[in-house]
Amino acid sequence: MLSTRKFAHLINSIRLTNINQEEMETLKYKVIKTKKQYNEYCAALEELTDLANKKKEQQDEIELLSFLIEKWDEEHNSFTTVDPVSLLKSLMTEHGMNATELASSLGVSKGLVSDILHYKKGMSKEVIRTLAVLFKVSQEAFNRPYKLKLALNAHLRNASVMNTTKVLSTNH
Repeated sequence: MLSTRKFAHLINSIRLTNINQEEMETLKYKVIKTKKQYNEYCAALEELTDLANKKKEQQDEIELLSFLIEKWDEEHNSFTTVDPVSLLKSLMTEHGMNATELASSLGVSKGLVSDILHYKKGMSKEVIRTLAVLFKVSQEAFNRPYKLKLALNAHLRNASVMNTTKVLSTNH
């Protein structure tokens, strides 16, 4: 037969187990397992980040969603197979965004966006940071070398040296 003390301990354990099970069942966000869930979480994150005055709970939600989305991206997106400009074009299409809208979002001229999209100029660090936030991907997705097509920059190996127009000395 159970003593009163052991019985009270058992009841408390059952209550704690029930509370923990209820909390587990009511989790708002879980590990992302499907593309549909990923898209829903991205939409929820965008909605939360658009709020003007965020409460602590909303800031916590933003952090959690960002973590879950980044984890999914790490496991499912292989940005290394696509050059940064192709990736940018793909993301623009996916988000229904044109070059003018992108220029506005980046706070740069339409001409610069056009040059980037046509491989004439590389992406600055600030553009890379803004693109990463805008499209909710890591900066590394855009911060990789790619070949420029502008005649002026044709002698350069890749866009990591970007828009430098260094005068090369012909005297050796």
